[in-house]
Amino acid sequence: MLCQHCNKNEATTYVKKNINGQKEEMHLCSECAKELGVMDEFKMPTIGEMFGDTFLGNFLGAGVAAMNSLAGVDRCQTCGASFNDIVKSGRLGCSDCYSKFEDKLDPSIRKIHGKTKHVGKYVSYTEEEEPKKAEKTKESELDSLKAQLKDAVKEQRFEDAAVIRDKINSLTEGNNE
Repeated sequence: MLCQHCNKNEATTYVKKNINGQKEEMHLCSECAKELGVMDEFKMPTIGEMFGDTFLGNFLGAGVAAMNSLAGVDRCQTCGASFNDIVKSGRLGCSDCYSKFEDKLDPSIRKIHGKTKHVGKYVSYTEEEEPKKAEKTKESELDSLKAQLKDAVKEQRFEDAAVIRDKINSLTEGNNE
């Protein structure tokens, strides 16, 4: 017998419905049965779907936490929080969660705060001091290279002057970025 829906394939599923005395019979192929959702009515719910994260579900070991541990979800050793728990609540379980989920948290923390290094409320130093020191060393190196370039040009060592010029250009391009 051909499928009554597509009229192409062999019917493999027979459905008989009796709703309020109204009878309906259909012969369907497996593809049309899936497409129409006929087999979904007979699908048994999983334990997680039946009990979820309820007291009974947790008591039976079928709660979300138990299902996650069976599925190999990564958890903090100290508080037991998973990354999904942190995402749902918006809060970390403990201070160890920062190191446990560092690779996943860094992008979000960087978006929110701009930096991932906490320096405290009252800072006795600034992170900008280090770049200033680096700028001073670059400036002194740049001055030295400019002096070397002048000497090379005076002595007509043009190949050396070209190499020194390239070093100066690379340092000045690094400052512009």
